[in-house]
Amino acid sequence: LICHTQVIKGRPYRSLSSSTSPPLPSAVMTGLALDCVINRKSLFDRKHYFYADLPAGYQITQQRRPIAVDGTLTYSHLGGTRRNTLITKSVRIKQIQLEQDSGKSLHDDRRGQTLIDLNRAGVGLMELVMEPDMSCGEEAAAAVRELQLILQALGTCQGHMDEGQLRVDANVSVHRPGDPWGVRTEVKNINSGRNLARAIDYEIQRQVGVLKNGGTVQNETRSFDRKSGHTLPMRDKEGLQDYRFMPEPNLPPLIVYDRPSTAPPCVHPSQVVVLEEVRAGLPELPRARRTRLVESYDILPEHSFTLVNEDGLTDYFEAVVKETKAGPRKVIGWVNQVLLGLLHHHSLSVSQSPVTPQMLAQLLNLQENGQISSSVAKQVFQELWRAPGKTAQQIIQEQDLGIVSNTTEIHRICQKVVDSHPDQVQAIRGGNKKVLNKLMGLVQKETKGRADPVLVRSILEEKTS
Repeated sequence: LICHTQVIKGRPYRSLSSSTSPPLPSAVMTGLALDCVINRKSLFDRKHYFYADLPAGYQITQQRRPIAVDGTLTYSHLGGTRRNTLITKSVRIKQIQLEQDSGKSLHDDRRGQTLIDLNRAGVGLMELVMEPDMSCGEEAAAAVRELQLILQALGTCQGHMDEGQLRVDANVSVHRPGDPWGVRTEVKNINSGRNLARAIDYEIQRQVGVLKNGGTVQNETRSFDRKSGHTLPMRDKEGLQDYRFMPEPNLPPLIVYDRPSTAPPCVHPSQVVVLEEVRAGLPELPRARRTRLVESYDILPEHSFTLVNEDGLTDYFEAVVKETKAGPRKVIGWVNQVLLGLLHHHSLSVSQSPVTPQMLAQLLNLQENGQISSSVAKQVFQELWRAPGKTAQQIIQEQDLGIVSNTTEIHRICQKVVDSHPDQVQAIRGGNKKVLNKLMGLVQKETKGRADPVLVRSILEEKTS
């Protein structure tokens, strides 16, 4: 069975970073960032239907001619057996339209009643419709994350799904190879990338199970229960509903101009949207930023993927590189593995890190200058995390963690290790050079990681030759 997933996203304009920003330029910016065709003239329509969260009895939308059409969203995710291979795909954007938001239904199952929150009813939002080009939850979640990053880069939306600034509806259908596409179901109002992936993957398996058991998939709207990980039926969509679309009589067409010279002279510039100006003001987008990081710092594409996908991590990385003698590849290891590992473990964002870029840069400089070993550097980093008021230099001095510079003492310790491990020495002399690493570890244990590893290797090679 083959799965097709279509993602529809709505974004309330109340989440704009600037309260004075009009929605039209924001929608045009989004369309340009997604390589859409911007309609120079777009129209509003009324979509009539009765529902409790829509007091007016109709919704203003763009059914005939939306603001933007025919775009592409390129996204990436990590795959492979070790999940360290960057897989890049793309999904077609069918259209971007402006419309009204509805209210919010709050279902109280215990009391058997539904409450309606109308605070957001009538607020303008942008809906982006993707084509059914994705085949699993992971792909859909990666595409939505990329859209989040684009919206944040544009400054048109903070994109916090848990706060309702970005909501996702997913349409899922399955079919056997060679057969027409199956009946689709719609999973409504998913509020996180993780839940999106879970909901889609569950719905795929549910539909496959229904068909294999000889059943029929119903055309219905479902919700996702994040506790159970299941989708639940809300209402059926059987029968074509007549929305009685009609042109919106109270709103004129939206007009977008190619250049300032083509705009009417009688209209104030603040009320005119000019494509040339909007395109010139586009910021560095996530995909371009990843390319720049790879080319500028000679890091791997999967490293740039992690940097850009974590809020604030690129800026942290570049700040460290700017202030340290360590190469970008060494810095990326510290940022993507050591720092990010601790942030995830403690459920912190990059901006909440107790170790600032300047503190990490100072620590790496001490290691580059030969004042501490790599193992001591990691130990000091843990101390910086626990006691951010101290500097790396203070911790090294207080705990006597500096490199042991007494070569006579290192020679003595190396000789002690060699004398007490004759079997390993014999293996090295027999050609198994990997055993040397074990002896080095024993020397570092004796010196508490303070011996210069280059010097230790040199001495051990001499004593075991």
